Amino acid sequence: MQVIDALRRHGLDSFVHGSVARGDVTKNSDIDIVIPYQVASFRIETALREIFPTFMEKLIVQATPQHAPKAYIQVDEKLTVTFPLAKLSRLEYEFYGFGGVVRFDQLERGERVPGVDKRLMFIEPTERGHFESQVIGRESVVAKKLGVSIEAVQQRIRVLTRRDEVGRTGVYLKKSLESDESFEDVLKKIADHDPVVRGRIRWNT
Repeated sequence: MQVIDALRRHGLDSFVHGSVARGDVTKNSDIDIVIPYQVASFRIETALREIFPTFMEKLIVQATPQHAPKAYIQVDEKLTVTFPLAKLSRLEYEFYGFGGVVRFDQLERGERVPGVDKRLMFIEPTERGHFESQVIGRESVVAKKLGVSIEAVQQRIRVLTRRDEVGRTGVYLKKSLESDESFEDVLKKIADHDPVVRGRIRWNT
């Protein structure tokens, strides 16, 4: 809540994604805060440094050649702030709705929202907790309830099912940054030597 408020004061719209949004939190749950659009990274870092003088880690990650590269600021062991460094595709944006998102005003009211966890269980909040049901076989129902496309649901099923079968595979790009390096400068250096990254960034325009 404090982080989203700090971002909001700097004119940055963000949301919480995942188990915190759905309400099915455990002691091991991480807090994932997402700014779902491109913005100069210094604005985000300035807002965060009002609360956190230092960050645990800064990363650029590109999951596959088709995915937008993203900036990850690992604030501490539990809290990560993420934002894209290129335009998100429709399915990439819908990924967040698939997992569940809540914004500042919803957090203030203590609202929880439906979403799907990594087990492919559809989590529906109730007054006393939440109800779980299978996603597979109910793709169209889940898509409608979440307000995402059936393609987004099918894509996540493919990804998560494959992960169960073969384990977590590597990502196309993962680059750790020094604390004083900017995401944009490092990404430009990578793109200068990597046509895949350069092409995905140009898809932006």
